[in-house]
Amino acid sequence: MYYAIMTEDVDYSLEKRKSAPPAHLDRLNRLADQKRLLAAGPHPAIDSTDPGDAGFSGSLVIAEFDSLEQAEAWADADPYVAAGVYKKVTVKPF
Repeated sequence: MYYAIMTEDVDYSLEKRKSAPPAHLDRLNRLADQKRLLAAGPHPAIDSTDPGDAGFSGSLVIAEFDSLEQAEAWADADPYVAAGVYKKVTVKPF
């Protein structure tokens, strides 16, 4: 089943996002290689495809997992969580 992993960034998260992108993107690429990733990307903080210094307000990942618990565990292990990028992570069936 697919699950939506919706995140909200802390204020002024851009520098924190810059500290962990390779590890964060590697995990997404592994899901894509396994044909389990439906969509993923950040939410720009402003109405622009290039928000520049405004940064991002959160992210969305829609991916296939065997259970809600597995999706939550995957989300909890995100390097952006460890880097303090997210203030809130919500996982729901999609």
